[in-house]
Amino acid sequence: MTYTNGAGHHRQLREPGGLRETAARYALLPLRLFLGVTFLYAGLDKLTDPGYPESMEGLLQSIPGAAAPWLLDLALTQPEGFGYAIALGELAVGVGTLLGLLTRVAALGGALISLSFWLTISWDVGPYYYSQDLPYLMAWVPLIMAGAPMLSLDAAVAARRRRRGGQLFG
Repeated sequence: MTYTNGAGHHRQLREPGGLRETAARYALLPLRLFLGVTFLYAGLDKLTDPGYPESMEGLLQSIPGAAAPWLLDLALTQPEGFGYAIALGELAVGVGTLLGLLTRVAALGGALISLSFWLTISWDVGPYYYSQDLPYLMAWVPLIMAGAPMLSLDAAVAARRRRRGGQLFG
């Protein structure tokens, strides 16, 4: 099967550089953009809220049931510090994900934040598929596995390494 690109060139769908291969290379980009914007916004929203992080103690104490109550106990030892850590973590995850900078590390951070929210704040939400934190946790997994192979600083660094024979500096 062939298709014609905008320049009038005919290409095979399955040939290297064909439509399917190109689509596959860009497949994670919408997920990366969604998660990056969402986590960046969540961090900024918390940091610009005049009542945050003082409200963290009340929020943490109001959680009726958690799969990991020890996480709540840990957060309650320093609720304001915990609140700032979450907000700054979300900012770092959002920026790293959007820029494609240390994408796997950023995705792991996002997954850990989502996991901690699922095991605490949204654990009592039932049935489980009503919880928003579990889908976020699962959405991070492809980015942990694949990173950001397209339109990312990670890809630019990798291309530069290849051009320099594996050396990053020099």
